[in-house]
Amino acid sequence: MFKINDNFLKLPGSYLFSTIARKVSEYKAANPDREVISLGIGDVTQPLAPAVIRALHGAVDEMAAVETFHGYSPDLGYEFLRTAIRDNDYKPRGVELSLDEIFISDGAKSDCGNIVDIFATDNVIAVTDPVYPVYVDSNAMAGKTGDYDKAKEAWTDVIYMPCTAQNGFVPEFPSRTPDIIYICCPNNPTGTTLNKDQLQAWVDYAIEKQAVILYDAAYEAYISEADVPHSIYECDGAKTCAIEMRSFSKNAGFTGTRLGFTVIPKELTAPDSDVMVNSLWARRHGTKFNGAPYIIQRAGEAVYSAEGKAQTKEQIAYYMKNAATIREGLAGAGYEVYGGVNAPYIWLKTPEGLSSWDFFDKLLTEANVVGTPGAGFGPSGEGYFRLTAFGTAEKTAEAISRIVRL
Repeated sequence: MFKINDNFLKLPGSYLFSTIARKVSEYKAANPDREVISLGIGDVTQPLAPAVIRALHGAVDEMAAVETFHGYSPDLGYEFLRTAIRDNDYKPRGVELSLDEIFISDGAKSDCGNIVDIFATDNVIAVTDPVYPVYVDSNAMAGKTGDYDKAKEAWTDVIYMPCTAQNGFVPEFPSRTPDIIYICCPNNPTGTTLNKDQLQAWVDYAIEKQAVILYDAAYEAYISEADVPHSIYECDGAKTCAIEMRSFSKNAGFTGTRLGFTVIPKELTAPDSDVMVNSLWARRHGTKFNGAPYIIQRAGEAVYSAEGKAQTKEQIAYYMKNAATIREGLAGAGYEVYGGVNAPYIWLKTPEGLSSWDFFDKLLTEANVVGTPGAGFGPSGEGYFRLTAFGTAEKTAEAISRIVRL
């Protein structure tokens, strides 16, 4: 008799963005004459950069000839892409990496969910709260979070580190010692950041507690302030305690083409042993993943070309102009807003008396605008709401105009 993984049954409802999609679909079906504008899911709207498109076409042509055809990619990814990542994302910031410390994948979301495979079930995880749902949900599926307390909307075995306006959205060291610490910076959903000293303090804490930091840097390309690190490895000692994950989805528009990577330095070893975490991920990666397609990796390489850098920089500026439109429009209307400076997300306080899901319904039905309820990101997200800057400029301006009129 087969048995299922009943940890899945502990999960509350469906995945956050699946729930939003269902509610929006139902509303559209009932109101076909209404134009609904989505500033909810963090999906890009601008086309891939011309340099990327040329690389895709060239790689597709290669696949048509015996001499240049490519099958399975190397376990860690093609060397040309890992070299481009090392030389452009890390060397200029004084971070030295070897190529076998960089693992190419099909996206940061996949890596965030899959990384739990290499850690023991009884590890205690700590998450900034609010937080990207994948971190907690993937651990829940693996049986690492205890039971779900519906009244508190929290898992019994998870350490939640509140990030609110009261503490400047900077997590404080928990009273209970964690084994695994999730940090997303710039943060999704709040759009806020940690400066160099604040991040160094977390690195020092992790070293002291013999914990590992899982650092999601998917939005690093949007950082505009000088004192905000683009990589955790800019901090002293971080190679001994941190794993960094990055994505091409938001910096180069690869949400539909899927590409990302994870960095695991060989200096990161299991406490009281010489087992390299790098070797565990290499084993997992080679066993369960057949690699991102050759044509996509060539497209990723083009992102680092002179043309690619200039073109993707323009796209980031486009989205950040949208962020300014949202931030300034809402602030001018009296909303309490955060983010939108180093990240393409704006985090706003819901009007008094409205829960985050009530505000979602109000925006959908009265303004025909879709956002993301803060409660979906954790207990401290209640009373807040996330809007993304990834829409078109015209739709973004219209959406904010509708919200302001409310």
